[in-house]
Amino acid sequence: MENESEKFLTELMDEDKEKKKEREQEQKEAALRAKKRKLIPPFVMLFAGAVTSITMYVLHYSVKDMLVILLWVLIAFYIAGGLIKWMLDRFEAQIEQKRMEEGEVIEKELTEEDGTAQSGQEEE
Repeated sequence: MENESEKFLTELMDEDKEKKKEREQEQKEAALRAKKRKLIPPFVMLFAGAVTSITMYVLHYSVKDMLVILLWVLIAFYIAGGLIKWMLDRFEAQIEQKRMEEGEVIEKELTEEDGTAQSGQEEE
């Protein structure tokens, strides 16, 4: 009986270590995704500015009009990129919250099953 309880404890400890490693890996991946998302607003802004500049040059806009329009386009698309980044951050937070809830449910089910199995062993 003692060997079984020792095996059970070592299995639990191994599972905890694996869960910690998985959580650390997920946190690293989330941090990397956050770094990449941080660059979305500037890239959107610069791409829109480049397209606008080329279009205005081809259409022979005056320099003064070109600069004013370009400024407004850059501001508008930076804000648009910020909204896209905010939405992606929010979606990821919702996904993470669901994962955590599912993990808690699974852990509760496992502890309930272990509790019934242990009480059955104690009765023998």
